[in-house]
Amino acid sequence: MSRSASFFVFFGVALSLTAGLHYYIWARLVRDPGLPPLAFRLLTALVILLCASIPLTLWLYRMRPLENMRPLLLGMFGWMGLMFFTVVLLGIGDVGRLFARLLQNGDPVDPARRLAVSRMFGAGVALVATSLGAVATHQGLTRLTVRRAKVRLPRLPKALDGFKLVQLSDIHVGPTILRDFIERVVATTNALEPDAIVITGDLVDGSVEQLREHVAPLTGLRARHGVYFVTGNHEYYSGAEDWCDELTRLGVRVLRNERVTLGNDDASFDLAGVDDSSAHRFGRGHGADLPKAVLGRDPARELVLLAHQPRAVFEAKDQGVGLMLSGHTHGGQMWPWNWLVRLQQPVVSGFETFERTLVWVSNGTGYWGPPMRLGAPAEITELVLSSGELSGEVVAVEDADSFPHDSVG
Repeated sequence: MSRSASFFVFFGVALSLTAGLHYYIWARLVRDPGLPPLAFRLLTALVILLCASIPLTLWLYRMRPLENMRPLLLGMFGWMGLMFFTVVLLGIGDVGRLFARLLQNGDPVDPARRLAVSRMFGAGVALVATSLGAVATHQGLTRLTVRRAKVRLPRLPKALDGFKLVQLSDIHVGPTILRDFIERVVATTNALEPDAIVITGDLVDGSVEQLREHVAPLTGLRARHGVYFVTGNHEYYSGAEDWCDELTRLGVRVLRNERVTLGNDDASFDLAGVDDSSAHRFGRGHGADLPKAVLGRDPARELVLLAHQPRAVFEAKDQGVGLMLSGHTHGGQMWPWNWLVRLQQPVVSGFETFERTLVWVSNGTGYWGPPMRLGAPAEITELVLSSGELSGEVVAVEDADSFPHDSVG
């Protein structure tokens, strides 16, 4: 199938799904409660308008400058987040009503009672979904945390105790995350005085041409041993090769199935990075190749791996990786999405040990799609390394705005 044909198939499926979800919301919240005629017509028109706004806004986004579209995009993605909460609550309610009917053993239900229950249920769902959306939007747009963690690695030289890695992940610069947020992230990261900075993929959602100006502040990142990057799946939707070149121009070292040495002489460890696990689908020589990255290394040395998706751990644990840093999951971003993420990834957020490999999964520094977070705050991660028995623990979670910020670019 050609790329253009694939696009139209994807667009058709996405449009059908969007229409179906809006119909479900309309049926449960507008049709079933038996609203007065005027309210019924107004709310029906609103649901149709909201449904049409999604493809229309995305079409306009392709035609107009990004900066001019941000308010409309925030509104559209905000509605998508609210729609998610609404559909989840409606689904939970419908499952509950199904069980209630089964317990009634087929006894007839009074129509007036059914209508009253439908109205109460609809009002309750609308109220709870709106409340969850408001809280999630506030957290998504305003709250950025610094999660401080301590990591002990058996092969790390004692001389490197206190080595500070700062991880950024899943920033998703693009439709609604622009230069001002990157400046904030860079200032906070520099305030932590890292020894090295790592960016574990999904930095962008858009081409270099669209986003060059908004990513430019990354050139202000400061770390004694440098700044490193590995691709995530979204780089491959946005022109991965162009982005690798652009980041290199900005002073960021892109690790594509390779490793470098951090530290000096014997007081050092290996840092490796691999392409995203989905990269092979895009051809042009891309694809995760951990054996290539570790070929010829001394197994007595400590090895830290950057891999966008946590599922890379199954290969990492067989290749002598001591610590793997990942993102991709966003910590679920919005409850209860984290339950579904766990079906695809072995770790959703935080530390977990796989044999002799410790994995850390960041919640991500930005967000994707809806400007919302619920139960998984955005983070910059500070990992302080020391020698000792393999372990990791979070010791503090602080507001990013509590750190002194120097002006950036």
